[in-house]
Amino acid sequence: MFDLAVFGSVFVTLFVIMDPPGITPIFLALTSGRPVKVQRKMAFQAVLVAFGVIAVFGLCGQQILDYLHVSVPALMVAGGLLLLLIALDLLTGKTDEPSQTKDVNVALVPLGMPLLAGPGAIVTVILAVQESDGIGGRLSVWAAIVAMHVVLWLVMRYSLLIIRVIKDGGVVLVTRLSGMLLSAIAVQQIAGGVTQFIQNGGA
Repeated sequence: MFDLAVFGSVFVTLFVIMDPPGITPIFLALTSGRPVKVQRKMAFQAVLVAFGVIAVFGLCGQQILDYLHVSVPALMVAGGLLLLLIALDLLTGKTDEPSQTKDVNVALVPLGMPLLAGPGAIVTVILAVQESDGIGGRLSVWAAIVAMHVVLWLVMRYSLLIIRVIKDGGVVLVTRLSGMLLSAIAVQQIAGGVTQFIQNGGA
């Protein structure tokens, strides 16, 4: 049977971690200056990439980490460093690169991963799948995952309306603010990974 409590628990946890409202300014900053159709396509691609990563780790995440001898803290630090590089580009205005390269980078990195499908979301899904009981429990977990990605897509798609209001000057401001926000997220993620390394004795 479908477990509404499990669905709600997983959905709320993923909502807090993946933070749809928080991803909006970063999405706007990374997709500014592109045609609306391209922006919508990138929103869909980013959500698709995130869902693909989450689905893979939900099905066999622990086995992948064990096989590669990669710990969760290592995953956190790597994701944090990647976010920090993107944040520095936003802060220094170095995001003005050829559109084809930008399209690929924004959809895959950093939006798809590690912003949406980051270490926190990956670990949450791995644990939720492992702790789910029977077909009903697993169905509830995967329904929550799908629902969360639908919400992410809707938020990013309709956030494009904001660009029409704030114009170019507002986009520059949002870009710089997003860089600061992203750098703080990156540093926090790195610090969390290092802390866990120390607590686990470097394991």
